[in-house]
Order: sequence, then C-alpha cells, then structure tokens
Amino acid sequence: MVKTKWSPSDELKVLRRVVEITTAEASLDGVLKEVVKTVAEMTGADSVFIYLFEADNKVLVLRASKTPHKRELGTITLRVGEGLTGWVAKTAQPLAIRSNAYEDPRFKAFDVLPEDKYEAFLAVPIIFKGRPIGVVNMQYKKAVDHAGQVVDLLGVIARQVGSVIDHARLFTRIREKAVQFDTLVKVSQTITSEKYLDEILSLIVVVTAEMLNSKICSVMLLDQKGTELVIKATQSLSDDYKKKPNIRVDSSLLGEVVRSRRPLFVEDVRKEKRYSYRDLAIREGLTSMLAVPMVVKEKVIGAVNIYTKEPHFFSEDEVGVLQMVANQAAVVVENTKLMEEALKAKEALETRKIVERAKGALMKMHGFSEETAHKVILKKSMDSCKSMKDIAESILLIADIQKAV
Repeated sequence: MVKTKWSPSDELKVLRRVVEITTAEASLDGVLKEVVKTVAEMTGADSVFIYLFEADNKVLVLRASKTPHKRELGTITLRVGEGLTGWVAKTAQPLAIRSNAYEDPRFKAFDVLPEDKYEAFLAVPIIFKGRPIGVVNMQYKKAVDHAGQVVDLLGVIARQVGSVIDHARLFTRIREKAVQFDTLVKVSQTITSEKYLDEILSLIVVVTAEMLNSKICSVMLLDQKGTELVIKATQSLSDDYKKKPNIRVDSSLLGEVVRSRRPLFVEDVRKEKRYSYRDLAIREGLTSMLAVPMVVKEKVIGAVNIYTKEPHFFSEDEVGVLQMVANQAAVVVENTKLMEEALKAKEALETRKIVERAKGALMKMHGFSEETAHKVILKKSMDSCKSMKDIAESILLIADIQKAV
C-alpha cells in the first residue's frame, strides 16, 4: 500500500527506526539493507534503490535494493547529473514524478532493471555535513501523487541516515585497511625472504589479487631494450592470458603507464579502443583495469596491473595500496639484478684468476708465450663447448699430476 500522507506517529516511528539502525549496525551493507527496508515499509514503494558516491564523488554506484539485484549491485553506475538519480545528486534537491517517469528527458534506462518501466518516481539526496553522499530513490508501478509532507519527511530520513552511512563507510574502510596492512606485511615478508625472484613475484600477485578482489593480477617488466613489457608473474590460470604477446611501450595503453609514470584506470577494457586485447578480455570476462608503474630509484622498470570481473571504480586507497605493492616489487627486482651482477662479477674474477694460473702452467710445461697459452685455452673451450674456467681447471689438474709424478 502506497502511503501519500504521514501522521505524527508515523514520523516518530521512522525516527525511532533510524536511531535503532544507528545503534545496531556497523557494516555498510547492513546499514543500507536496513535503510532500504525502513523506506520500503514506510512508503509502500515497489522499488527502493540506494546509490552512493564512489571514485572521489564523481560516480554514483548502486549499493542496495529492495528487489533482488545481486549481479547489479556494485556494477550499475551513474555519473553526476546522469539520469534522474544523477540529477538529484547534482542539485541536492528531491525529485517527484507522478507518472510516466521513463519519458522524462533526464531519464536513463538500464536493460537489467525492470523497475525502469514503473510509472511514478521519487528520489531524495542523502546529505552529510551539507553535501550529498548518495541518493535514495523509490519507484511505483502505478501513478502516485507525492504529497509535500512525504517528500519532506523522506528528506529528513535521508539526512538522518547520512551520518550513519558515513560512519559505516568509515568502519568498512578501517576494516579494509586492516586487510591491506596485513597484505603489505605479507609482501614485505616475502621480499625479505630468501626465495628466488620468480617465486617472490608469484606470491606478490596472489596476495595482491586476493586483497583487491581482482580476477587477474600481473607483474610486467621492461625487456632489456626497454621497448616492450613482458609478463613476469600472474596468478591467472588462463593459458591465453599467460601466452599473450609482449606489449610495446610506445604504442599501447599499458605503455602509457611507463611513459607517464602515473597510474591508469580503464572502466571497461572491452570497450576501450586503445586496449590491444579486447577479444581476450571478453573471453576471460575482464572489465575494469588499474595499472600502476613500478618505480625504483626514480626509474620505471615495469608495471603491475589488476583486472576485475565486474565494473569497479578504484578508490584513492586502492590505487595507493597497489602503488606501494608495485614499488616494493620493483625493489625486489632491482635488488635481484644487483645481486646477479655482483655474483657474475665475482664469478668472472674467479674465472680470470683460474685462467691466469692455467696460462702460467702451460707456459711452464710447454714454453708457450702468454698469448699462445691464452689462445690454446680459448680454442679448447670453443672446440669442446666448455667454459674457459672448466678448461683451465683441467689444465691445472694435469699440472698437479705431473708434479706428483
């Protein structure tokens, strides 16, 4: 039953319910569920949606619904000013339409929402500290004359729950930050372990994908020429993704991350013309992408990118966390390279010492000049496909045997 008039007892009942929500719920999803339930009971609306601002107040995301919309929650988005709901968010004013709401020029339809065919529409902004943080909208299957009293009271509800929703979001962010902190600790522990580089990077992409709820996370490093990005680690099980060709830095979307040294967000890679592997994205079910540069000592050495299954607008916190992971991974790669270079230099020095001793042994045994002795060792190395160090050690062994005899 649609309520078009509210009595003082109704108003008091609503305010009491809002207080109950405030004291009973901490999680954002729980708060939104209770707000939807309360609004639906008080208004008799056939549909109740709650949209909240995400991505630095530029995008409204559907976060709660009276009717079952599990797949749509978190994926349907509106920009400020887009659609009836976006108009309410932009103007911070309520909007009531008696009938034929879908014919309003501001209306935006979604194929997955049957509610878009309903007649009447009523929406009020959710206000916190004088600014809109979201919108509650109600839709009715039949035409409804929305009394000013009802609109005003809904506005009061929206303002009251604004602080509740903001506190719930803060609680959720704190909980997410705790998870992120634990993940960063795991990454740090992995970095300081004695595992090999490939194993370290593999662990990093696994914990990062889990932390940010991404379908694919990968580490891509620049090749020796610095012209292409090569997949070095990914937790994806897809062979198609693992085997995709290297990505050119000078003409690709991910290359832009390296060139600009800045994070890059793509809402839907399946529709992005600059994205080189749209067919692969469609097959793998990839939608939103976030990529950040791997920076160490003011030098970009690669990129870390993540993909989500559903459309997702990454918050500043999520971008910041991924950048921290990328920079830590860059330190691992750089330190490994330095270690490899140090080992190579040490091995080269040891080889040189052994070859010098072998040259001396040949000069003593056969009266060779230093140049001739070096040529003999080099030729033997090439003919036998063995290293000069192996040949030199063999010569020294023969020399020791001759001494013993």
